[in-house]
Amino acid sequence: MKVAALLDVRPRPRRVAIGTFDGVHLGHRQVIEGADTVVTFDPHPTAVIRPGAAPRLLTSLARKTTLIATLGVQELVVIAFDADFAARSAREFVDDVLVGALGASHVSVGENFRFGRAARGDTDLLLADERFRTRVVRLLEIDGEIVSSSHIRALVLGGAVEYAGRLLGDPFTLAGVVVHGDRRGRELDCPTANLVPDVAFVTPGHGVYAALARTAGGAVVPSAVSVGVRPMFETGRGELIEAHLIDFSGDLYDTHLELTFLKRLRGERRFDSIQALVDQMALDVDQARAICG
Repeated sequence: MKVAALLDVRPRPRRVAIGTFDGVHLGHRQVIEGADTVVTFDPHPTAVIRPGAAPRLLTSLARKTTLIATLGVQELVVIAFDADFAARSAREFVDDVLVGALGASHVSVGENFRFGRAARGDTDLLLADERFRTRVVRLLEIDGEIVSSSHIRALVLGGAVEYAGRLLGDPFTLAGVVVHGDRRGRELDCPTANLVPDVAFVTPGHGVYAALARTAGGAVVPSAVSVGVRPMFETGRGELIEAHLIDFSGDLYDTHLELTFLKRLRGERRFDSIQALVDQMALDVDQARAICG
């Protein structure tokens, strides 16, 4: 799949799907179905229009790109969303972007898609334009709930990563660079690779999870992952993601690590003794190994 900035594309007859597509969830995938080009925005528009209300995201642009590439799309066009772009009217967006820059012959959007200055553009404006055919996709409902990025964010924050993965269409994944810790896990015979949560992205609720870790070298390793503040120890640290890569040996410091969350095993809690914690960690590892296969 080709990835290009809006300024670098040339008009051609395109079947375009447009949206922010944070998470690339099942509802988004219905919008994208049949498109050869996906148009998205970076950063998230709310981060520019109302910075204080910007959501913590489910996916980085890199992760979004990876997911969209699996959907049979030929091209991803990224619009650099800034104050100048936000000031464009809805009509300018249609004339200059959809028709002028992209040459769209077909446009696919979700029914709640809004665009242009003050979000005045809507699906009616698109449907009324005869220069392209517009497909409006109804919001997807599963188990009586609308599938939306905000709903999935809440699920992940609550620890319901398994159900969140069902609505996403792929397991929830986060990534970061492994940092040096205080080697507490190594002292307990359970060494961990530590990531500091990025406040721009959603982190699963405190607890222990079965996950698959992908190292910078491409190894995929079953893992038991703790998210929290380690209530058994006075560390002076904030929230931390600690991944024990099962039966793995190697130096991961300062390398990129991706964690794919499969299932929550338990909540974070304080134990009566260090030995009780060690015993529970052994059970967590056994469970994670069984779940990851």
